[in-house]
Amino acid sequence: MNGQVASDDRGLAYGDGLFETLRVSAAGTTPLWPRHRARLLDGAGRLGIPVDPPALERCLEGALADASGAGVLKLTLTRGPGGRGYLPPESPTPTMFARLGGLPPWSDEQRSRGVALGVCDTPLGLDPLAGCKHLNRLPQVLGRREVAAQGWDEGLMLDEWRRPVEATAMNLFALFGNTLWTPSLERAGVAGVARGWLLEQAAAAGWCIDVRMRPLSHLRAADGVFLSNAVVGVLPVRKLAQWVWPVPEPVRRFQRDLDLLFQ
Repeated sequence: MNGQVASDDRGLAYGDGLFETLRVSAAGTTPLWPRHRARLLDGAGRLGIPVDPPALERCLEGALADASGAGVLKLTLTRGPGGRGYLPPESPTPTMFARLGGLPPWSDEQRSRGVALGVCDTPLGLDPLAGCKHLNRLPQVLGRREVAAQGWDEGLMLDEWRRPVEATAMNLFALFGNTLWTPSLERAGVAGVARGWLLEQAAAAGWCIDVRMRPLSHLRAADGVFLSNAVVGVLPVRKLAQWVWPVPEPVRRFQRDLDLLFQ
């Protein structure tokens, strides 16, 4: 696999590729890597991008060799050079590269008291690659512009029927009694690796799991609301418009358990 990005790379021209964003622990480990790897390979299979698993591991190991503490590693895979036109080459030469960066600056107060959400006007429509973390993230780019312009901490993105799908960069959860709810991602959204881990942990702990689309008004009666991704972990939500939620102990427990993976 080529590690240099050519000017005619299909990832640049068409977003023809995938990426994974991994949290790196202070010890230089990536505890959720098997889940990231599985999602990347699944996405590559759906796109028809050939991947050499040993080359994938070498790319990760090479990037981690330069790690000097906790941070974020972004691994990008594209179909590689392809010339002009949408039709991909029959025998592509994929491009793969990794980049290290710092952890995002979520404050201790936000992680403890919770964040304020707004509802983005940009919708998340039907995505034939729903669940994949592909390079076509322009709706999220527009959503983040709305977040910055409005001064929210994060933005909730809705589908065409105004049902919540996810935040711009995190998956959405809510507690209702002994039920943990999260939207279905069959039509849009990213199947977050932290989301998968949390659903498995919650099911093992005896929670009733509810994965389906519900109207936005459904959140009003929640006992607690939170967001998750593999880099930040769990972020409680304290406010959305006029709705305000406490941070119940189960949300703090989910947060602690996910944080413990990286210690």
